[in-house]
Amino acid sequence: MPGFTVAIVGRPNVGKSTLFNRLLEQRKAIVDDVAGVTRDRQYGIADWNGKTFNVIDTGGFVSRSEDVFEREIKKQVEIAVNEANLILFVVDCATGITDQDEDMADVLRRSTKPVLLVVNKVDNPTRALEATEFYSLGLDPVFFISSISGSGTGELLDEVTTHIAEVDGDDEGDSEEAVPKFAIIGQPNAGKSTLLNALIGEERMIVSDIAGTTRDTIHTHYKLFNREFILIDTAGLRKKKSVNEDLEFYSVIRAIRAMDEADVCLMLIDAEKGITAQDVNIFSLATRKGKGVVVLVNKWDTVSKETNTARDYEKELKQKIAPFTDVPVLFISATEKQRIFQAMEKAIEVYENRKRRIMTSELNEKIGKEIEKYNAPMTRGHAIKIKYMMQIPTVVPSFAFYTNFPDAVKEPYKNFLENKIRAHYNFSGVPIRLFFRKNG
Repeated sequence: MPGFTVAIVGRPNVGKSTLFNRLLEQRKAIVDDVAGVTRDRQYGIADWNGKTFNVIDTGGFVSRSEDVFEREIKKQVEIAVNEANLILFVVDCATGITDQDEDMADVLRRSTKPVLLVVNKVDNPTRALEATEFYSLGLDPVFFISSISGSGTGELLDEVTTHIAEVDGDDEGDSEEAVPKFAIIGQPNAGKSTLLNALIGEERMIVSDIAGTTRDTIHTHYKLFNREFILIDTAGLRKKKSVNEDLEFYSVIRAIRAMDEADVCLMLIDAEKGITAQDVNIFSLATRKGKGVVVLVNKWDTVSKETNTARDYEKELKQKIAPFTDVPVLFISATEKQRIFQAMEKAIEVYENRKRRIMTSELNEKIGKEIEKYNAPMTRGHAIKIKYMMQIPTVVPSFAFYTNFPDAVKEPYKNFLENKIRAHYNFSGVPIRLFFRKNG
């Protein structure tokens, strides 16, 4: 089922980004270098008690004029209400209730989505008493926290995960589970709609249109090369009559939710703009979610070329997405229909790679020989010996290595093992995961 998405909303300087970092247990801020995008965009994956969910920080819009709340913040809150599964409405105990808080609360009270009121900066008994005024906003439940110290965030996360359980319980299953799902993702104006239109031209045999769970997202059932698959279209967002910031925010939510449903992500990059910081972040999210990825550099027909232009472009692109660089990169033109069907062939190939299973005996024979040639560095005077390895039966290709010192295996050697697995087996476009366990 689609992943659970939590949106953090609130006026500036109430501590939304601090809470975001607390939930993700890391400091993270993505700044997009695309012209016209003047705000930070922050989004990532949080984990609490074994449950994972998407987190989106919606802050950073109020700065230009007195009425900017009506024009920008209110739009963004409405987007969050429509697209996210749960809203965290953050307010500031230190400054008390403001007109902007009341206006935002008015919007959220009319929502059918669950809203948790989070009173931040409650870091002493006096503020704990003052914080009770926020009950007057008419939102329930209310959580009193301090994002900086982490006080109260555990109770907040416990409540968030109860809603995840409720969504899981409502899932009726997916009858199309065996059909590959490909999501077209990318920034606005990268060419998603053009690619979709090119694919569903008269060359395509449309079997049926399946309404998606997200508004303006269509799941279309296709048959190509005698192979059926479902294409998850997120290009509907380009039809929104909104300012750039709203489009940008839509693109984040749509890309994340499309990733959750997809087996393989077709990630479009504008050849003229190159890969941006936001592209890298979306790519990283897809790999963290264990999705297959095919990078499509669109509008290649508009780029002036020399002998090694494509080679140099791909080299620079892979430097930015490192360390996971075993990813197919195709240079296409959706408008000219150049290599678009080759892109679909590659997506099917990546889908098959993601399902690849290696026999334990074969894995131990081939990778075991590589380990014999290059043993792991010693730890505290002891040799690290990998006795046995096997592929774990998971959706994302994962491998367990049984060793005497599992915690002592360093990142460079892990990279070595991954590279050797990729050298022997085709996992192109697919992230693989390695686990090290104590040899019994």
